[in-house]
Amino acid sequence: MPVPLLDLKAQHASIRDEVVASMMRVVDDQLFILGEPVERLEKMVAELSHVKHAIGCANGTDAILLAMRALDIGRGDEVVTTPFTFFATAGTIHNVGATPVFCDIEPDTFNISPAAAAAAVTSKTKAVIPVDLFGQMANVEDVAVRLKGIPVIEDAAQSIGASRMMDGVKRMAGEVCTIGTFSFFPSKNLGGYGDGGMMVTQSDALATRLKRLRVHGGAKMYFHDEVGFNSRLDALQAAVLAAKLPHLSHWSAGRRANAAYYSSNLADVSEIQLPWVDAANESIFNQYTIRTDRRDELQAYLKSRGIGSSIYYPLPLHLQPCFAYLGYKEGQFPESERASKEVLSLPIFPELTSAQLDEVVGTVRAFYGR
Repeated sequence: MPVPLLDLKAQHASIRDEVVASMMRVVDDQLFILGEPVERLEKMVAELSHVKHAIGCANGTDAILLAMRALDIGRGDEVVTTPFTFFATAGTIHNVGATPVFCDIEPDTFNISPAAAAAAVTSKTKAVIPVDLFGQMANVEDVAVRLKGIPVIEDAAQSIGASRMMDGVKRMAGEVCTIGTFSFFPSKNLGGYGDGGMMVTQSDALATRLKRLRVHGGAKMYFHDEVGFNSRLDALQAAVLAAKLPHLSHWSAGRRANAAYYSSNLADVSEIQLPWVDAANESIFNQYTIRTDRRDELQAYLKSRGIGSSIYYPLPLHLQPCFAYLGYKEGQFPESERASKEVLSLPIFPELTSAQLDEVVGTVRAFYGR
């Protein structure tokens, strides 16, 4: 039985009428850029994330870039982040003129090591970007304590709706950092029918500036306080996302249930390391990522039987050719490098059937002779 890594058609079939109706309201109004649909989604995301402000933008990459611009990060500055993440996290640092400074990850969660982040700080450090990898929040509170006074930009592209207990209080992704950033790329737990992004903050001043930066740096049309960007969230995408957002908690619960099923039925396969979720976290399982030293063999075996999988991420950012100018060497961040050689993500989307789950489990077990 074939099992895809992700089946967006299955999700769309279950909500098609809601989404189409929401989109057609925009089409009928013929108002496609910003406006009421975007404002409505911004309010919904702000409520979900327990923040005062949510500001839509064109995509998740722009969300990080605009966050740094709002914090006046540029040439001569350094920003600390993890090398084990999607390229956009560090690419945006480069693109604002700053220097990415990498530090290693925790081997269990794959998230940034707060101690390593603190050790990477210099007099030029202007921000730190922890990434909530695979749907589980990073230890952003420890990062903030160790890097006291340095702005925290939480790359929450994979974690909208995730939460973490901090001092006995449930905090949402993006809630406690200086600026949080989300991506609505179609494969995300809350994905659009195209690109989209969002920034969240508790700061009135930062929200005002982020709104200005996304429209060429002007709060009033044809009057520009600074040079900004064209990074407006499409009203059609906002309409799609507003229709989908009420389903997010149900979908995330489905992903957690699928993860629990995998973990229960693969627990005795000693050759693989199952995902570990920090007790303080409620993950949304954007990915279900195992570790094995026979990763490439296992992936080939799964593929031969029609089961989708993916490697996030096969080469850490500090070893990417485009960052050779930074001078990092192989072996410098051993946990990130080891993870890149061992990780494999299995299908986890909430529409998986029991038969599909059993097919994945059975195939993994068969590979290891169980």
